[in-house]
Amino acid sequence: QVQLVEAGGDLVQPGGSLRLSCAASGSIVSIYTMDWYRQAPGKQREQVAAITSGGATWYANSVKGRFTISRDNAKNTVSLQMNSLKPEDAAVYYCRIDALNVWGQGTQVTVSS
Repeated sequence: QVQLVEAGGDLVQPGGSLRLSCAASGSIVSIYTMDWYRQAPGKQREQVAAITSGGATWYANSVKGRFTISRDNAKNTVSLQMNSLKPEDAAVYYCRIDALNVWGQGTQVTVSS
């Protein structure tokens, strides 16, 4: 069974940067569209970015221009580079294999001064 493990969440000041990573247990990153979602307390989980097997990317308007999703097929990882972080970016971030609806356990991002 494929598993996803996120890492990289931390406490960061507004305007700072973080890089999240998602490691897959199998060689699936190159095959499927991979998503990043986030969920803040009291809010619905929302998709923030996606990358297809062909390398096409999609971003939510709220993060466009600040976040970058990338994929390393050799390492079976998907990353989310987050710049110019805002307090409203604070959430638990999850990665997901789109077609299989497999989720990681999440990693906490806190943005606060």
